[in-house]
Amino acid sequence: MAPIPSAASDPPELVALGQALFFDKVLSGNQNISCAACHDMGATTADGLPVSMGTGATGQFPSRSLGTGLLIARNAPALFNTGLAGMDVLFWDSRVSLDPATGAFLTPDFLLNGTSPSRPQITAQLGSALAAQALFPLTVPEEMLGQPGSNPIASLTTDEDIWAAIMARLVGTQNGTVGGIGGYRALFAAAFPAVGSFDDFNMGHAAQAIAAFERSAFTALDTGLDNYLAGNVNALTDGQKRGGLLFFGKANCSKCHNGPFLTDQKSHALAVPQLGPGKSGGDDVGRALITGAASDNYKFRTPPLRNVAATGPWMHDGAFTTLEAAVRHHLDPATSIQSYDPTQLPPLYAATLDTDPGRIAARIAAIDPLLGAPLTLTNDEVGDIVSFLGALTDAGKLSVLSSFAPTAVPSGLPVPN
Repeated sequence: MAPIPSAASDPPELVALGQALFFDKVLSGNQNISCAACHDMGATTADGLPVSMGTGATGQFPSRSLGTGLLIARNAPALFNTGLAGMDVLFWDSRVSLDPATGAFLTPDFLLNGTSPSRPQITAQLGSALAAQALFPLTVPEEMLGQPGSNPIASLTTDEDIWAAIMARLVGTQNGTVGGIGGYRALFAAAFPAVGSFDDFNMGHAAQAIAAFERSAFTALDTGLDNYLAGNVNALTDGQKRGGLLFFGKANCSKCHNGPFLTDQKSHALAVPQLGPGKSGGDDVGRALITGAASDNYKFRTPPLRNVAATGPWMHDGAFTTLEAAVRHHLDPATSIQSYDPTQLPPLYAATLDTDPGRIAARIAAIDPLLGAPLTLTNDEVGDIVSFLGALTDAGKLSVLSSFAPTAVPSGLPVPN
């Protein structure tokens, strides 16, 4: 595999704006949840929960509680390296993607999509799949928007109206003379000096800034594997080298976890035990909800693997609480889902396990042929693979994550969750 290319350098003014937006609850409808609630610095840019808790939840890792909120359908993925060139498919169901050849986006809002989008004033500001991704938690009632009637923004009916209302909160209207927050006007003006009027800002500018902050803060390339690929043959232990040979060989992990990010950025069905509310009556058919194709039932995006050992629980719904258990599931998914023990989970989540025999059978029937027949590995071999995955940890980056959380944000709202 090739090393990951270095990150592009973003203007510090753009990064500063993105940092403020990432940690500020003012972006949410009820002004009670920020991006950092589900992408917590203390939980290595995830939240440490099987599936996340949305607007109305309180506290932060490791003591976040549901409060008046609802469980979100899926696990909050970590953010490492998501802003780098070539990381073009995001969300567990791949509902946001960027075609690098044409610059066309594919998103949940069809007016942003294609080579001639109907909202070019927004797409022109994005530039990456990560920036496009930042738009959509804002529009989901359970995540950041809030339920209709709970706040004026949540009662709006289109994404564009929601985004425009959030921008009015940030910079005001009538060229910033009515409403808005002075601190954000200063940050937006510094980040985008060519924009002549505050009325010309849209959520695309904010999303671009959030992506710039994430790229600056969460690029993680100083791992044992990356150093080994750069020529330091002592960067991996003997066990990690054995695990790497298994990963790229006998264990077949690299059939899906390949390329510089260790993901093919495609979707695969692994018969993962289903936790949480799902997307429909406790079920979640994954990619099929986007494509409408039965052949995509129970498929979820292959996650990238930098810092994977530090970002559990694992899978689209956090069903596995140890990395070893997640690895073992891949060896024989059918047996694993049928013998899954929910007592490993906190009671709130254990009670949500989908035990419907018909849906379990459907998940087994959908298992991706790439996994092949059940694979037998010795305990030592599994241990070596887990050790190799530990070589994907950027310990230096993990040690400084807390420094990215500001003590205050322009809205004046409290930063901790």
